[in-house]
Amino acid sequence: MESALRHANWTHGLGNLQLRRLGLCVNPRALDNNNGFDTSSFSSYFAPTIVLSTIYIMILRKDQLEASLHEETKLIQDGRLKEENPLDLTETFHRLCEACRRGDLKTCQEAITEGANINARDQYDYTPLILASLCGHFEVVQLLLESGALCERDTFQGERCLYNALNDRIRDLLLSYDYSKSADPLQPLASHITSLLVRDHPQTSDIVVISANQSFSLHKFVLSARSPYFQKKLSSAPETTSYKLTAKIPPQAFEIAIRHLYLGEIPNDVGGGPGTGFSEEDIVEGIDKLSNQLEIRSLLKGILESEDRRLARQHRTDEVEKGRDQLEAWFRDNVLKHKVIIDTAKASEVKWDRDNSIFADVLLQADEPSEDIEADGHLNGTIIPKTDSAETNGIPVGPSARHFEPHPDHHRTSTLFPVHRAMLIRSDYFQIMFTSGFIEAQDTPHLQVVNMDCSPEVLEVILTYLYTEKSDIPLEIAIDVLFMADLLLLEKLKTKASQVISTLGNGSIKPPSSALTTNGTAPPQNQEPDPIDIYEVLRAGWDHRVPRLESFAARYFANRLESYIDQPEFADLIRESAARIEKRQETDSIELLDDIRYYLSERFRLR
Repeated sequence: MESALRHANWTHGLGNLQLRRLGLCVNPRALDNNNGFDTSSFSSYFAPTIVLSTIYIMILRKDQLEASLHEETKLIQDGRLKEENPLDLTETFHRLCEACRRGDLKTCQEAITEGANINARDQYDYTPLILASLCGHFEVVQLLLESGALCERDTFQGERCLYNALNDRIRDLLLSYDYSKSADPLQPLASHITSLLVRDHPQTSDIVVISANQSFSLHKFVLSARSPYFQKKLSSAPETTSYKLTAKIPPQAFEIAIRHLYLGEIPNDVGGGPGTGFSEEDIVEGIDKLSNQLEIRSLLKGILESEDRRLARQHRTDEVEKGRDQLEAWFRDNVLKHKVIIDTAKASEVKWDRDNSIFADVLLQADEPSEDIEADGHLNGTIIPKTDSAETNGIPVGPSARHFEPHPDHHRTSTLFPVHRAMLIRSDYFQIMFTSGFIEAQDTPHLQVVNMDCSPEVLEVILTYLYTEKSDIPLEIAIDVLFMADLLLLEKLKTKASQVISTLGNGSIKPPSSALTTNGTAPPQNQEPDPIDIYEVLRAGWDHRVPRLESFAARYFANRLESYIDQPEFADLIRESAARIEKRQETDSIELLDDIRYYLSERFRLR
């Protein structure tokens, strides 16, 4: 046994990597300094936590380990399996790694927004998460984890993050973070789409597909987005409410195909056998026919690869990403392209047929902010679509009828977004609205118009998140997005908005533009003003219970204290912070001042 163990650990790093890829959790503290493995601690070395069962682990020989690695390498080279930490030598990824070393939050956020792969590795086999944890940048580690960086304890790179963490605070963050959320950031979207198959309240389905003696209540926009076959059928006849499949297709095969279209997991057992009316071969044949008919050829591939755990996991990840991309393309080509800009006074008079070509069942209205209207009554550069008499399949404005002209009058305008309740109910706010006795939940001949208390730009960000899980939030409207995300009970979007404010809004920690220079003279007047209203940011953190914003605001004030110390607004803010403590005692301090004092000590290295 001892010789086998020593043989498996011919090198420390490679041995760990190969054993971890085989699912063995290796504890480096069980290594003997002289002989590699300390056989007296074998049980602690290979000891996964097992409840009510006993597992006997067979140690593989070196040739077996090498064969397993060779097989995995071949799958990666053939494109069937993706490497979890691929080598990335692009300039964007290099900037991300350098920013993780320095702790530059702003550059990290910009690189992530540009599409840098945060789980890739550089030429020295370092991932951004390892660099940030090694260099002790807590905020950068938090940003990477919230953006989807992987930190799985039972992997080589995950253990490197933990053992290289500079301090316990970062190590505790890595250990406490929900790995399932970071490993699959699209899972909330996929789970919601799949749940539509069994959700019957509120009623959101708009088509019934019949297969043999079973019927399925489905959604036209999902079928159209995911299947080219249904896209062609429904675009030519959007009023269709039922569809019947040939009786030769087993209903079990169609159910599996529907789960695939709705981003559900493909079962290992396709069913069939005695009592079902169909054999397993009949169901597989039916799946093959449906794959060709509905033009979803990846379905059969997923079933064939379901026996291999790694390939099944890779196929699942790829399919969810593909589904998200298809939904995003459909959302942009249909929902956003068919939004209507209209006078606010006439918005409630819009009559939008329910049988429309984008299958929308509700309209969301967002009004232009009043400050965007100039003194003479003109909207700042806004142009609106003009409708002609062309056929638009029940949609007032369509791509064939869109052309632009200057705003003809001086009235305030609103934007109407044609959307689907099935996606809005991702928000508990809309879930309650559409399941209650409110007027928005009642059936009407034309689509209901629901007024939202935000600008069109903010509502577009929220809809993009609901449909695609993407949240690219411009800094200029991040505060407004935070307010609406809190109102709509979208905690993930709320966190993302606060993240944008505290990273992109952080900028440099150099003295502010209004501070005096070293020789006592005023700085040049052409310097750019601060990109955010820090007073509004701090009050948003207080009102919506976002500790990240409170910490950010305190650090922002500390790094620019010369600019704010004499402002009356700053004094008012201190008083507000003091008044937040109920039944204040003489010994109570002021929270904001304590936080600023802490970051001042960091700025001037007083600790």
